[in-house]
Amino acid sequence: MPLNSIEVTPSAYTYPLLIKQLLHSAVATAGEQEIVYRDHSRYTYRQFFERLGRLANALSGLGVGPGDTVAVMDWDSHRYLEAFFAVPMMGGVLQTVNVRLSPEQILYTLNHAKADIVLVNAEFIPTLAIIKDQLETVKQFVLISDDGATMSSFKVPYAGEYEALLAAASGHYDFPDFDENTRATTFYTTGTTGLPKGVYFSHRQLVLHTLGVATALGCAVGQGRLHRDDVYMPITPMFHVHAWGMPYVATLLGLKQVYPGRYAPDSLLGLIQREGVTFSHCVPTILHMLLTSKASEGVDLSRCKMIIGGAAFPKGLAAVALARGMDVFTGYGMSETCPILTIAHVRDELPDADAEAAERIRTGYSIPLVDLRTVDEEMLDVPHDGKASGEIVVRAPWLTQGYLHNPTASEDLWAGAYLHTGDIGVLDPRGMLTVTDRLKDVIKTGGEWVSSLELESIISQHPAVNEVAVVGVKDDKWGERPLAMIVLREGQTAEADDIRAHVQKFAEEGHISKFAIPDQVRFVASLARTSVGKLNKKAMREQLAG
Repeated sequence: MPLNSIEVTPSAYTYPLLIKQLLHSAVATAGEQEIVYRDHSRYTYRQFFERLGRLANALSGLGVGPGDTVAVMDWDSHRYLEAFFAVPMMGGVLQTVNVRLSPEQILYTLNHAKADIVLVNAEFIPTLAIIKDQLETVKQFVLISDDGATMSSFKVPYAGEYEALLAAASGHYDFPDFDENTRATTFYTTGTTGLPKGVYFSHRQLVLHTLGVATALGCAVGQGRLHRDDVYMPITPMFHVHAWGMPYVATLLGLKQVYPGRYAPDSLLGLIQREGVTFSHCVPTILHMLLTSKASEGVDLSRCKMIIGGAAFPKGLAAVALARGMDVFTGYGMSETCPILTIAHVRDELPDADAEAAERIRTGYSIPLVDLRTVDEEMLDVPHDGKASGEIVVRAPWLTQGYLHNPTASEDLWAGAYLHTGDIGVLDPRGMLTVTDRLKDVIKTGGEWVSSLELESIISQHPAVNEVAVVGVKDDKWGERPLAMIVLREGQTAEADDIRAHVQKFAEEGHISKFAIPDQVRFVASLARTSVGKLNKKAMREQLAG
């Protein structure tokens, strides 16, 4: 018997899930709420809505139409937020450019995405000047400037300056309805091998991700709960997975928003203090910078709720943040997943601070609409006993449907009709996920699997350790052995034997295999990182091999 589709009244409005629909609540309830950019700009949501119309009209005047790609090269700003909405709402595609890539990589992403126009901050003009003659599809450039820089200062032909174009444009724009499956955004992954891969998301996907994240954060009993009185500031680049989608969530809820521009610890801390920031998100590296900055000593961080993601959250770092009164907890996802899949909310009363830190660094519970599994090589589920590990595969309505112009890699990503994360994880009977390692980073030694992430978390708890990375190195007898690279805290000393004795204690207590005790411990000045602050273990392994 055929399924019965609902009857649609001819006059009924069939509501497409478009990004513009995220604005309705804020328009109705938050007209006088503030959006702040550093100490440079401050305006209301009402003015924000008008500026969306002005930006759309300005871009239309430059020839941008449905299906065209508008690339943005800027720090986290109110302008980026405007582009997050106006460009897709016109029917265009927003390309968020990773400004930390090399000029050659930026050139590749702009050409690969077939960008039509580039909005570029004056700081990135030197990069643009290097590559402009090799751009294949870009027709025009729009200058973004905080300090009054003019087009005449640069040797690139500009269509105009951002604020001047908006000032000359009408604030009214009739954003149309269209298919909710229309592509809204494109950006490029920052892997450590090969060329960056383009991922893309539709209006429908971004709207559903926004609703899923807002629901997950709003349902928390207390710890980690996001509400209308919060003040939001991203400390994750807006070019990286839409700043984890949180600007869309903040706008949906009509929160006060603060945009910091270029990240500098003292500046971020100043904004937290002056603007009353209560909700943010960042990678562990940035959290570490904030907590170790001398400026943080005079800043009350006790009202700060912060999602930590993008890399493993060391227990030692969590303990330091909790001691400062911060509400820190893990969020998990990847570029291909839009990104948030899980949130580590604390559900049960815990006996002490150590247990509290341990719970908050776990990967967390799946947010609504996420179908997450841990599977073996045959795609069969492994037991949810808190011990059996398997690859994490997922389904959710907001996962990229492939890699842009790369069908082979797309099929690999979606083998078996689930998206393969490349992460190894463990599910316990409560449904709490713990990522134990990347498939490519897990260390097999003495016939046992050793989690580099777990070992890093243990070493991070040594009082002299500031930062740590663990990689596997070849060993004739054992196949591989873990090697720990450690950055010590300022003024602290430690020997390799101290670190091994520290890990030995955890092994004796049954927290980790004895095979995890590293034979080699190296003390280094810094650790290699990717453009978005993740540990670059490929570079570390190459350095060690060289």
